Amino acid sequence: MAEDEQVDEALRALAEPRRRAILRLVAHDELAAGEISAAFEVSRTAISQHLTVLKQAGLLTERRAGTRRLYRARPEGLAGLREFLDSMWGDALDVGRRLVEAERQGATEDAA
Repeated sequence: MAEDEQVDEALRALAEPRRRAILRLVAHDELAAGEISAAFEVSRTAISQHLTVLKQAGLLTERRAGTRRLYRARPEGLAGLREFLDSMWGDALDVGRRLVEAERQGATEDAA
């Protein structure tokens, strides 16, 4: 999958609030699907679908331990998204800096 496609997939996955909440739950701990499901007032099937979307987006890993499925966040899955956001933030700061400089220059010319 191309880098842009990975970023798109991550953005789509994170657009849903429950998926972001799931990602927060497993950010530091590996949790079983049942433990994740218990944190929400929706069906286990719905949580399973959210887990699948997060896995397909590369944001979660799944490990089987007997009959249990354990999930953990994949920080490297967010790397492309982080780079995308960092570049946008850098561009926004550059635009802001140019606007402030233009405003200062305009104020200096008006004062002269």
